[in-house]
Amino acid sequence: MGDNCCRRRGTVLGVGWRNPFAAPAASEADPLNAYFVILAGGGGSRLGHVRKAEIRLGGASLQERVANRLRIDRSAILISTGAGLSIPSAIGTALPDLDTPIGGPLAGILAAAAHLRHQASTDSVLLSVAVDTPFLPEDFASRLMEPLEHGARAAKACWRGNAYPTNAAWRLADLQDLPEQASAGPVAPSPRALLAQLGAVSVDWEATHASDPFANLNTLADLIDLSYRVQGSSD
Repeated sequence: MGDNCCRRRGTVLGVGWRNPFAAPAASEADPLNAYFVILAGGGGSRLGHVRKAEIRLGGASLQERVANRLRIDRSAILISTGAGLSIPSAIGTALPDLDTPIGGPLAGILAAAAHLRHQASTDSVLLSVAVDTPFLPEDFASRLMEPLEHGARAAKACWRGNAYPTNAAWRLADLQDLPEQASAGPVAPSPRALLAQLGAVSVDWEATHASDPFANLNTLADLIDLSYRVQGSSD
């Protein structure tokens, strides 16, 4: 849940490539390279300590559903597996949290940034996705990338004014020094706090989605609601 949002639209699709049918702006810069991390380290404490990534809806795990919604080569996806865990993943590259004072979802984002340190240019973008968002919109990447292509430092997904800070776009340059900074002193403790610090642009899907595309899973009631929604969905 969260803060108020505004609506923005975007044009970038996939990993480091641009929609070939989109008309370029007159002074448009080269498209930004994009990388993806699925935040799958949650232990499901309110769900009997069942790992959310492994919960199945309609015959597919949450992790599989989110990976499918990203519409990219699965081998390019990074999977945050949480603190002290090195769980193999059939999808992409599994990444345990770094040994830093930072925990929770932000730790997974920073682990992905550290993994990309020597593989990606510092002007690249990391898109983070919560594993328990099985109805992630297919234009998730394109719409969140658009503000960054116009100079924003970060962007966060929203629906009807509620922000989902784990579903966001970040510049790698803003992430890669945070582990060292955390060892030296206080830093933003969560994705929400870091997004606020970076002045993140809010991107709202209310106009295009009647139901919350970022509906997530924290309780048994949420699981029942999402199960019914999957049954009534063509996805």
